[in-house]
Amino acid sequence: MVQAARSGKQNIAEGKEAGLVSMETEIKLMNVARASLDELLSDYEDFLRVRGFPVWEKDSRESLFVRKKGADKCLARDYFLELARTRQPEVVANMAICLIFQAKYLLMRQLRFLEGKFLREGGMRERMSRMRRDRGDRGDRGDRGDRGDRGDRGDRGDRGDRGDRGDRGDRGDRGDDGNSL
Repeated sequence: MVQAARSGKQNIAEGKEAGLVSMETEIKLMNVARASLDELLSDYEDFLRVRGFPVWEKDSRESLFVRKKGADKCLARDYFLELARTRQPEVVANMAICLIFQAKYLLMRQLRFLEGKFLREGGMRERMSRMRRDRGDRGDRGDRGDRGDRGDRGDRGDRGDRGDRGDRGDRGDRGDDGNSL
């Protein structure tokens, strides 16, 4: 149960960080976070079922209270932690279920947004391909000028300005004493 909760939170954080480079990775990690929250939800429901406690109805007075507090942006960060310390385990489990549903709802909204953005804009590979294609359509060769695809090597191939001597000056393949290596 604890591992599922930590995994959900950590995958959201890692997904947002990875999203700076790869939207595809962000989507994958957000889906892993969603699966972790599903696992955590199942654990709390099992906790209540095994002990014979009821699961609050979605629109019960208690659920509505927790949902309203969960959506309150001005609420102190430790509000639910303090509340949980003074309540029975079945109440705490039901509060957790309400909060997990809220977190899943927000995560699903984020995933739908990311998936839509990915379909519209593509990922890093798609954007880079589009940039290369657009550059080619304009006839723009970037900083390579009129040398085509040889880059800055001109007609020398990959030897640079050393000709066929490599980095050994005029010695060719010989050592300092003139003997072959």
